[in-house]
Amino acid sequence: MEAIGVLMTYPMSSYLEQELDKRFNLFRLWNLPQKNDFFKENSGSIRAVVGNANAGADRELIDSLPALEIVSNFSVGLDKVDLGHCKQKGIRVTNTPDVLTEDVADLAIGLMLATLRGICECDRYVRAGLWKKGDFKLTTKFSGKKVGIIGLGRIGTAIAKRAEAFNCPISYYSRSQKPESKYKYFPSVVELASDCDILVVACALTAETRHIINRQVIDALGPKGFLINIGRGPHIDEPELVSALVERRIAGAGLDVFEKEPHVPEELFGLDNVVLLPHVASGTVETRNAMADLVVGNLEAHFSKKPLLTPVV
Repeated sequence: MEAIGVLMTYPMSSYLEQELDKRFNLFRLWNLPQKNDFFKENSGSIRAVVGNANAGADRELIDSLPALEIVSNFSVGLDKVDLGHCKQKGIRVTNTPDVLTEDVADLAIGLMLATLRGICECDRYVRAGLWKKGDFKLTTKFSGKKVGIIGLGRIGTAIAKRAEAFNCPISYYSRSQKPESKYKYFPSVVELASDCDILVVACALTAETRHIINRQVIDALGPKGFLINIGRGPHIDEPELVSALVERRIAGAGLDVFEKEPHVPEELFGLDNVVLLPHVASGTVETRNAMADLVVGNLEAHFSKKPLLTPVV
């Protein structure tokens, strides 16, 4: 397989790069100074693309690679891959589900605790020497809070199970009610937000879920409600969230993702009611290596004419 050209779109894992280098002829798109010249010379030899949540395979890239057979995505989310165009051209697509579920769910709980209990602010308080001047302010209890989850898939379910351990009543919204679920279902996000203390975004990003968190939802969550996002940045109308946090129309937010990563609205930096993370929900050594193994395994399966491990298209 050493002669098979594989294009990686973005730096995502040194371990993945090493494993791909061992097996394929790997091209790193971000290292190419003259991309147009590169595509003219090499497009016919590239049979696979490896993308992630930052850079996947859009229509333009797909059309520039006439020999492309498969897109192996280093992410469970596929919003950066033009799935319809891949399907139309007979290009296979895989992702990395399951292996990152536990880490993402863990981080969602971590964000809830950090946001409600002011853990990050407490840390800054101690480091700044302010404890000597007086005790830290009282924060908000997490146990027993009503948790509403948007998207009860693998990750949403894992979050629900963890929150149950804190005696949190669980409710959810999804495209359709899940008959097998014991959790309370709401037919709209506004109704869900009105009924919960903590609203968690855990759904896939699609045209329908873009800005699923808008002003109406934020207002329904209210001044005692908290918003947690471990989905994708564009799930939230970011200017509306910023104004709600500044004006204290919601109590706080814990955000792992943003609309225009790595750019984060500067208005958030000075606020004490928001916890900001750099899109690290799956960012453990163990999980990222497992994701890399899935990417490589899917490529090897495809080029060996074996069944794909995690097919999407």
